[in-house]
Amino acid sequence: MQLTRKMGIDYGDKRIGIALTDPLCIISSPYEVFQNVSKEKSLEHLLKLIKEFNVDQIAMGLPLNMDGTEGERAKIHREFGEELAKLSNVQVAFVDERLTSAEAEEILINSKVRREKRKELIDKISAQIILQTYLNQTKRG
Repeated sequence: MQLTRKMGIDYGDKRIGIALTDPLCIISSPYEVFQNVSKEKSLEHLLKLIKEFNVDQIAMGLPLNMDGTEGERAKIHREFGEELAKLSNVQVAFVDERLTSAEAEEILINSKVRREKRKELIDKISAQIILQTYLNQTKRG
């Protein structure tokens, strides 16, 4: 029996942060930052990872406005997530990602990561936070 994993995605115009769980789906860990040069290349890369890691669920960040409404960015994220779900046959759950970048930045500052290095790491740390939030929400029922 092959174990499955969950994937977290922090989708951005330039970079896509990716996080994965351990095989027992308990802990979320940052995996990589993928350069988003085109939607096609990004989908192709994510589909490859989904297959390689036997991903059975995806938590994708949804950038809501501070009042909780969805704007243009949320629409773009939803369209990308829905296309990924259709191509992969894997359920995509959308997770409120308000303040995840600020939280990721704070974690990196507290870890004494230099400013130049933080820029490289922030997207995959944000993906980790999105995925961990999803795991915590699904555990609570």
